[in-house]
Amino acid sequence: MKYLFALVGFLFSSIAFSQQTDYVDFKQIQAHVVPDVSTKSVSGNLTVVFDILKSTDSIFLDSQNMTFSKVLWNGSKIRFENDGKRLILFNAFKPSKKNTIVLQFTANPKKALYFVGWDTNAPNQIWSQGQGKYTSNWLPSIDDMNDKIEFDLTVEFDSHYQVIANGKLVDKQINGAFTIWSYNMKQPMASYLVALAIGNYDKSEDISESGIPLEMYYYPEDSIKAEPTYRYTKQMFNFLETEIGVPYPWQNYKQVPVHDFLYSGMENTGTTIFADSFVIDSIAFNDRNYVNVNAHELAHQWFGNLVTETSGTHHWLQEGFATYYALLAEQDVFGKNYYYMRLYEYAQELLEQDSRKEGTSLLNPKSSSTTFYKKGAWVLHALREKIGDDAFKTAIKNYLEIYKFKNVETTHFIHEAEKISGQNLDAFVAVWLEAETFPYNEALASLGQSQFIQEYLMADCEAKNAKCDYYLSAPLSAEAKAKIVAQVPGRITAANFNDGLKVRQAISKNLTKIPLGLKTNYESLLSDKSYMTIESALYNLWVNFPDKRVDYLNQTKAIVGFNDKNVRLLWLVLALSTSEYDETDKQLYFNELVSYTSADYSFEVRQGAFSYLNLLQVFPEPAILNLMDASHHYNWRFKSFAKNLIEVLSNTEKYADIIQRLTMKN
Repeated sequence: MKYLFALVGFLFSSIAFSQQTDYVDFKQIQAHVVPDVSTKSVSGNLTVVFDILKSTDSIFLDSQNMTFSKVLWNGSKIRFENDGKRLILFNAFKPSKKNTIVLQFTANPKKALYFVGWDTNAPNQIWSQGQGKYTSNWLPSIDDMNDKIEFDLTVEFDSHYQVIANGKLVDKQINGAFTIWSYNMKQPMASYLVALAIGNYDKSEDISESGIPLEMYYYPEDSIKAEPTYRYTKQMFNFLETEIGVPYPWQNYKQVPVHDFLYSGMENTGTTIFADSFVIDSIAFNDRNYVNVNAHELAHQWFGNLVTETSGTHHWLQEGFATYYALLAEQDVFGKNYYYMRLYEYAQELLEQDSRKEGTSLLNPKSSSTTFYKKGAWVLHALREKIGDDAFKTAIKNYLEIYKFKNVETTHFIHEAEKISGQNLDAFVAVWLEAETFPYNEALASLGQSQFIQEYLMADCEAKNAKCDYYLSAPLSAEAKAKIVAQVPGRITAANFNDGLKVRQAISKNLTKIPLGLKTNYESLLSDKSYMTIESALYNLWVNFPDKRVDYLNQTKAIVGFNDKNVRLLWLVLALSTSEYDETDKQLYFNELVSYTSADYSFEVRQGAFSYLNLLQVFPEPAILNLMDASHHYNWRFKSFAKNLIEVLSNTEKYADIIQRLTMKN
């Protein structure tokens, strides 16, 4: 008999997932959740409203590592099974409307919901990252992105913190130490787009031209950074609504920075969560700003959230579209030359990918991010040129309106483009979507319509070495000049230091052997409003002019740089390596450098500190302990970095015994 049960279970697991949407249509999930930071768990109750489309003997909710009690179907007890991955309900279900499941649950999420900072000095936060099939790790839901559900979250948490979720805040009850926040969604979405963010925040508010509330959150101590971080948000929102031709489909738009986020940003429905490394001041804005990520995640509110891919085969319909429309929004801010320069850079990346024999069809679900994002964006640029602006914009509008709140495949979009343009696009699809290689020559011909790109390609010292001096003195674009500087840094003159921020950035990066005649000009780079420039210039000046090291260190002592403390970390290493500088404070500087390896800081800061300690070949025991802790971090890139560095140190006689002892101890 046990073999029969095993067979039934196998059949259920192999059939039910792909077929449940044919039998059951989940309409709404009302969840009351209570996160517990002491146990890093979530408990609560759920009411699920659904229609039964066809007779079936079982219904399931995805639920990873959860326990359940009080499971009711339409108010009555029902037989259920919890296999650790799903809650399965058994009954003779008949076609019917507005059925309900009511249950209580406790989840111990291993992923998708992160409790950050509660046992360190990092910001105390809880935040979700559900992309893929992960929301079911903390909230019973449906992993299948083809089933769209209205999620209404009520969250009970410590009154000292802000709670942010999808939808409109419709109620807030303060009950002493705890507050209950109630959010309401009006429209359905895929489960991976459910958002929850809890932390200590203030916010700035605005309203779009169409009347959509815009909420931009920031840490209280970062009030001066709110404007440069969210700069151009309203302009880009208004632009995208007009350009796309379909009104923004959700009740409001919120943006929330979080500590140690897994990616740059995530386009949860109406609630983008993004890495707080993009919270920047006005100087950092010139180097590394949030504008592109801001525009990309906003574009996803239409492409990905309003219409959603049926499977990974059509992933470009989300990422390629978001990349393209982000570029259009940035073009509206920074100009057409910016747009063409980014397209040129994308084309170069795709060409290099092909040269490594790594190119794939855009319809290959295992394609790289470069393919999905950048080749996808190029497809839309090329299609727009082929069928014309009017046909393209109409096709986009029709595509979104026909398939809103539904799931789509590539043929749905291509069909609309063909119908509106009257063109057969089979050849276009074969070249741009199905071919494994990127049509670089066609892309270059398209870029050639831009005089800016023509000039950029013409200015090339590798191809025309005899003209290098002319290029450096000619009235070329900053991008073209920066390119020449990178190619022939030894031919730079004092006049090139007057060519603007981008050229000066290129000089600081590429002119590593500084002629004495350019020393004064080069020193002026330390005062630039660019942390990238300052970092490169400080190091190169320190190397080239040992007798001025103390002066350079004094001039830059108070500069921190980006959120990853790029300038400060370099400064500490140079101060420690300068024998004549502040000998009495050397230990303080070293202690500060070591402190940045702890979990009190972002993984970007920690990784920089670990790298510099490795460079100095001085790794005290507290830093090794922090490195071992980092090897268990949830960010896989940082975890991989830490594990690789531990392996390097383990093969070093100086540290092998220490690492072995600490490993056994822990």
